[in-house]
Amino acid sequence: MPSPPPDTRKILFLFSDTGGGHRSAAEAIIEALHLEYGDSIRTEMVDIFKIAPVPLNRMPELYPSMVRLPRVWGLGYHMSNGRRRVRLLMASAWPYVRHAIRDLVSQHPSDIIVTLHPLATGPVIRALGTPRPPIITVVTDLVSTHAFWYHPLTDLCLVPTENARLRALHYGLKPEIIQVTGLPVADRFCQPARSQLDLRSRYGWPADRRLVLLVGGSEGMGPIEKTALAIAEAGLPVALIVIAGRNQGLKTRLEARKWPIPTFIYGFVREMPDFMQAADVLVTKAGPGTISEALNAGLPMMLYSHLPGQESGNVSFITSEGAGIWAPQVSEMVAALRFWIDHPDELEQARINCQRLARPQAARQIARILVERVRGRYHKQAEHLERHHQTD
Repeated sequence: MPSPPPDTRKILFLFSDTGGGHRSAAEAIIEALHLEYGDSIRTEMVDIFKIAPVPLNRMPELYPSMVRLPRVWGLGYHMSNGRRRVRLLMASAWPYVRHAIRDLVSQHPSDIIVTLHPLATGPVIRALGTPRPPIITVVTDLVSTHAFWYHPLTDLCLVPTENARLRALHYGLKPEIIQVTGLPVADRFCQPARSQLDLRSRYGWPADRRLVLLVGGSEGMGPIEKTALAIAEAGLPVALIVIAGRNQGLKTRLEARKWPIPTFIYGFVREMPDFMQAADVLVTKAGPGTISEALNAGLPMMLYSHLPGQESGNVSFITSEGAGIWAPQVSEMVAALRFWIDHPDELEQARINCQRLARPQAARQIARILVERVRGRYHKQAEHLERHHQTD
């Protein structure tokens, strides 16, 4: 069977910048496709909300403001979560979005469509009708996944954890179309462990103290300043790395302080894989991407906040598996950090638990699954054409 020409092998990724996780996961899979298969697979990314009618097309820019009201967000999550409720909401929204979705699928013909947003799968399946290219859902929430993720007509649903697989079964998906792959993250977060001493020497960090990495996402959100001060003033034998992200005001305030322990302040960085491998403890919110990256680095976590709904299960997942501690109050965080320093065997066990949960091959595994589907679809088309030719 001849190989399909490059212009027939195309994968369309549907995501949205409502949170960074959907784009990051899509980019990680695309990176893995290029690493595994070079340029033989063409890819395209489309933000499903950007092509939607007003006011849905403003969702990516409104999302940061919406999640600043966590109670309201959580209420909306739980009120909409359920198979019947999802069907009703989808049916109600369809007349409003159908023209945009039909234009999307007609203007972006593809061999496979990969959906990385819970609101993408249903409308696209409805717009395509039959016959249609395979639809593969990649779930980018770790544990407490919403019913919107699990459309019964998706051809394959790739989930990050066993917990998410059980949720898929609960919401009606057939077991044979569900596969646990892990959450795809960039390849730089999936490299073999490097020497902590070498990394600390490279960045000028002390080698004789526990190293605490404090992050608040790319925007430097959360109680970063208060937490950093509490850790610094606790009299613990630690050094502190604080990532302020794009929050320049936070970075400036932190840099102006005199710190009682070795403290290193950074803005937005691209060396996070190095930082994670050099650190002993990560202090962060319970976002799925950061958690997956930390697991790959074997880095125990202290979680200080989560988004109600899709991130709630992340906390119980990490704590129940012994990979981290839930410490929403600064005093709890300092106490937990002190415990780990006084009991290094417990910290080491948390590191081992992180390594056990890690799935550094997730993006490449998903890339191979997609290419198998592309090739399988091409071969079926070729066989159909050959039978048709023989009949003629």
